[in-house]
Amino acid sequence: MDSAVIFDVDGVLLELTAAEEDVFFETFLARFGISGLSRDWDSYRTRNDDDIIAEILETHELPASEREVTSSHYVSLVGDAIATGRASPIAIAGAHRLLSYLAPRHAIGIATANLLSVARLRLAAMDLWSPVSAFAFGAEGGGAKRHTLARAIAATGLPRERIVYIGDNLNDVDAGLANGVHFIGFSTDPARRQRLAGAGARHLAGDHDETAVLIASLLGQA
Repeated sequence: MDSAVIFDVDGVLLELTAAEEDVFFETFLARFGISGLSRDWDSYRTRNDDDIIAEILETHELPASEREVTSSHYVSLVGDAIATGRASPIAIAGAHRLLSYLAPRHAIGIATANLLSVARLRLAAMDLWSPVSAFAFGAEGGGAKRHTLARAIAATGLPRERIVYIGDNLNDVDAGLANGVHFIGFSTDPARRQRLAGAGARHLAGDHDETAVLIASLLGQA
């Protein structure tokens, strides 16, 4: 493949439900008795699950050595929640069709602020993991979204003008612009698309039919 499409996960391929968010915070309640943590992901220093876990441990004066065990506990709780139906992932409308359309045309990957193990569980539950698994990068290793995306870009081995990144928040706009790839701001909410445009997103999609058209235009394939 001489081109690639890289996706954010939440808001682009999957909805992030309140029940799924609950599982993250339940991890700290179960292990340390910590409650009342901020649910505003942008309130943390870096919007990345690996870094957020580290920040919460630091804030509560817990040893950094707890980081890996806490992450593993979180992954286990996500698996249990999906298996029992307590926190079932929900696919964004048109995501399956879009990935099926792209698969024979482009390499496909993800750059997500989720721990990759969590993203894999959630995407697999919706039969969305296999198409994106070849170039899948998550929060492991820390850093802002621009760093996660940079790792995915490097793995493709492709020139940046042959790569499209699709995201739904301001960190994604920054990541796309900082890495010099084509960026599509995706949201079904017109107001959110306007915020993405205000942050510098030149290409906007309100559904995945529009996403497919934009990708074809940017990468020159119908």
